[in-house]
Amino acid sequence: MRTLVSVAVAPEADANRKLLIPIGLPTPHQLPAGFEIAGGSMTLTGESTTGQMAALVTPEPGVTVEVSYSYLDGGPGYPDGLFTPHRNRFTQAARDLVFDAINIADAQPDGHASIQALVNAAAEKFRYAHPEVRFNDGCEEIPYLACGLTEGSCVDINTYLIASLRAAGFEAGYVTGYFFPEEKNGCCSDMHCWVVTRHDGVVLEWDIAHHLKMGTRDVCCGLNPKPGDRVAVAHSMGLTFPDLGITCEKLMGEPAWITADGRLDRADVTISRKIISADEVAA
Repeated sequence: MRTLVSVAVAPEADANRKLLIPIGLPTPHQLPAGFEIAGGSMTLTGESTTGQMAALVTPEPGVTVEVSYSYLDGGPGYPDGLFTPHRNRFTQAARDLVFDAINIADAQPDGHASIQALVNAAAEKFRYAHPEVRFNDGCEEIPYLACGLTEGSCVDINTYLIASLRAAGFEAGYVTGYFFPEEKNGCCSDMHCWVVTRHDGVVLEWDIAHHLKMGTRDVCCGLNPKPGDRVAVAHSMGLTFPDLGITCEKLMGEPAWITADGRLDRADVTISRKIISADEVAA
């Protein structure tokens, strides 16, 4: 089976700005098999902390840029670099969060139970929402959330979870991509993210945000607790692209405009997905 994802990027007024676009990420479930751009010229640029490559696109004036991804079923697994910690303000836990994570983990009978307990603890901290001000805005570390519910998106929840897991000594990675809800028939409006853990050779995936959207904090490992399907495009937080003057950018997900001061600015995108059966692929 082949999954085709199309992302249309609307043109904007500043004709001099370029787009930064992730090119796809292998997982245990999918292999990126194709990446194409229409409506602009493309080169590749490298991210210095993780070694990922991304597309740098110069759009044709006034033209919609069309990004096409192709994924085949089955993949080699997540790259090792996903699990490598890089300390920055999006990943480093504050002291109180470190103490809390270690105490939670140490109270469990084994590492797998510790990971589950840390996932449950993170789920208990959040109410799913897209707040204008995020819980870690303006912070140089990920703060400990002591009590009550904090509004947070998938990005916020997984930021807290990654910091907790790594503070307790567990391998964990942050993945960005697209999730296509079953009820939307192959459409979505923006990126999604999830967490992957690796302990004693066992790789597990976690999506707290989807459990919260379904009205439960009883979080189980595995993708798509909310019916649908997804693709991965990039990983990690605190990304640096030396050739572009971009330093410690939070993440790479949807196509984004590069600003004059070396930041990423969200683009106006339309995202769709088509699944082609094995028989159609063979034909």
